[in-house]
Amino acid sequence: MSDGFAITTAEQLAAAYEAPHPRFLAKVTDRLEATSRAFIAASPFCILATAGPHGPHATPRGDAPGFVVPLDDRTLALPDRRGNNRLDGLRDILDDPQVALLFLIPGVGETLRVHGMARITTDPALRARFAVAGQLPATVLLVTVREVYAHCAKALMRSGLWTGRERPPGVPTNGAMIAAHTASGGIDPAQYEAEYQARIKAQLY
Repeated sequence: MSDGFAITTAEQLAAAYEAPHPRFLAKVTDRLEATSRAFIAASPFCILATAGPHGPHATPRGDAPGFVVPLDDRTLALPDRRGNNRLDGLRDILDDPQVALLFLIPGVGETLRVHGMARITTDPALRARFAVAGQLPATVLLVTVREVYAHCAKALMRSGLWTGRERPPGVPTNGAMIAAHTASGGIDPAQYEAEYQARIKAQLY
């Protein structure tokens, strides 16, 4: 069945939406600075997105908060815990090392997006570093970071995903992350956060 309303070009897509505010295009960094590290340290769950010859995969990864560890400001280490051993995401990485990670924290509306290039290692020292109750991960995923940026809370607010959950103390605000991730600077974290909280409620739909 033909669809006369189908969008098939970038021009048609742009015409269906308002242009993004310049600050939303500028809020990207290429390293794991302090606010990104704090967010990741508080996160017990992330989604790993990969793409390979059999199509894309999005797989859940979870453990105690801080289970994904920044080894330096450009490298993340993610242990591969026991699962069903389908290895869909890991097989994808062998064919195409590009990955995306979406970090979530219960009670926090914002999420953190990380894009980069991944490789899989069985390095004994790294595996030992991630041992839990004497059990070592089979492998550790090392992600070389290319892009890091905070994503606003609208989707989680609309879904009510964390309704009844309070924001854990110490998690950086969206204003703090935006200020840290915007290369051009000039953003006051407290002012941005106050304006953001008012704006996001008014623009939820």
